[in-house]
Amino acid sequence: MRNRQIVFTKVNTAELLKAEYKAPGAWDVVVETAFSTVSCGTEKANIMGNPNVNGGGQASVVFPRRVGYSSAGTVIAVGSNVEHVKIGDRVVVYWGTHSKYNTVPEKHVVKIQNDTVSFQEAALSFIAAFPLAAIRKTHLEIGESAIVMGLGLLGQLAVRLLRAAGAVPVIGVDFVESRRSEAIRGGADYVFSPDEENFAFLVKEKTGGGANVSIEVTGAGSGLDGVLDCMARFGRVALLGCTRNKDFTIDYYRKVHFPGITLVGAHTMARPEYESYPGNFTHDDDIKSVLRLCESHRIDLADMIKETHAPQDCQEVYTRLVHDKDFPVVVQFDWSACN
Repeated sequence: MRNRQIVFTKVNTAELLKAEYKAPGAWDVVVETAFSTVSCGTEKANIMGNPNVNGGGQASVVFPRRVGYSSAGTVIAVGSNVEHVKIGDRVVVYWGTHSKYNTVPEKHVVKIQNDTVSFQEAALSFIAAFPLAAIRKTHLEIGESAIVMGLGLLGQLAVRLLRAAGAVPVIGVDFVESRRSEAIRGGADYVFSPDEENFAFLVKEKTGGGANVSIEVTGAGSGLDGVLDCMARFGRVALLGCTRNKDFTIDYYRKVHFPGITLVGAHTMARPEYESYPGNFTHDDDIKSVLRLCESHRIDLADMIKETHAPQDCQEVYTRLVHDKDFPVVVQFDWSACN
């Protein structure tokens, strides 16, 4: 069976290459991909050769690189020990790649229980589990105020999930006007640019003294520094963005220690592997939560999808990702169009 895969072969170069079709081992599942989602921040860092892409960083920049960790499709083969899915099931695949066929451990697929959830929505559900985990870590209470710093893909998802979780008001912050407009469309009550005059004062005015919860998604030191000025006493800040630039300074006494701010690491790998508990869910359980929110129309992921491309157009897509500051919020590859 012929497989195809998007590979970053060198800096700023994406190619659709022939790939090995891997038959399933005893605990494996083979999924024919319907759609895979571009994770803008992670994939931009990878194609540009950033060494800080795997938590610990790399001693040197190494290519090729393979990405595309959030997708959905149909099970076409299973190993002898697979128990929870069968051939023909529609599933979410996490920690796969942008490939026509993904062979992954059964623990990296989640069955789509409701046929009303499309493959395109399901292909976003794993990425949506990232801000969902960040929100859980803040222990948000209904009626508390929340601010999202950075309105890329994760930030837009955070806005929608905060609204579904009962945060009020929800404030979105980004330099790019189109992203602020998208956040309003997704349920933000107010949006600001961080370079507005008296930005922190305006946020405190809208929240009655400061935000109780922040989801920081810029991954920039200036983003964290700016949002700390917007927090209420005893506020909680989830650090969801991956910081690529380490050169920044925070006045921790004035902005964290004295007001009693909690900073919590919210990388998606900082979660339990096998059993969920309050504030910390497994990947599986958070994906299932996102799918249920879609089924019940509490959130609308389909409305976020701006562009869909054939995999053979990958170089054009990634060139735009690298150079266009207004790159669309959600871009997906349609593997039925793969030639």
